[in-house]
Amino acid sequence: MINVLIVEDDPMVAELNKKYLSMISGFKLVGQVRNGEDALHFIHDNPVFLLLLDVYMPKLNGLELLQHIRISYPKIDIIMVTAACDSSSIQDALRLGVIDYMVKPFTFKRFRTALITYQERLRLLNLSEILDQKQLDNRIFSQVIAPANDLPKGVEQNTLQAVRKLIENYDTDFAMSDLVQLSTLSRISLKKYINYLEESGEIVSYLNYLSVGRPVRRYSAKK
Repeated sequence: MINVLIVEDDPMVAELNKKYLSMISGFKLVGQVRNGEDALHFIHDNPVFLLLLDVYMPKLNGLELLQHIRISYPKIDIIMVTAACDSSSIQDALRLGVIDYMVKPFTFKRFRTALITYQERLRLLNLSEILDQKQLDNRIFSQVIAPANDLPKGVEQNTLQAVRKLIENYDTDFAMSDLVQLSTLSRISLKKYINYLEESGEIVSYLNYLSVGRPVRRYSAKK
């Protein structure tokens, strides 16, 4: 199990990171802090293997924290999850050895690829004490794409494909109630698959405000 610390001052982004992380097996969230100073205190007292780290934070920002970690905790790995997309911040982070860099906003698909790639590289490195150039080129430094059947808990590949087929029948936007009428899945189960497709960036949603009653969430396939 890979112990993960989320370092993020935006509560909404922190919750999203937490939610996405819970959908990938092999990772354990051990803490969530809002600035670099609190992160250093937490790391001092707890075993942490991976940081999901923002740049823009009070007290001690992400890049400053990264410098401290590289000196005092060199075995901790870092994935940047940040709105900082300027070349200077990216170059500084890469020079300090981050293993991936995700710019907000990001999809679950991109998040999952980053985590599974990291997980797979750890597994490969732990399998062998010595690697030759071919193994390094093909299995470490190449992009390891998460396999198609590596899905979140409760999402099954064949059912996911069936839901995709239902969506393909709609040339216009649709509501959850439209799909429920055509599917053998319960509304709760179907919502789980729709949420996954939206988080993966395959569909988008918006609230349709009616003249009376509650607004209805409608969906459309992303073009």
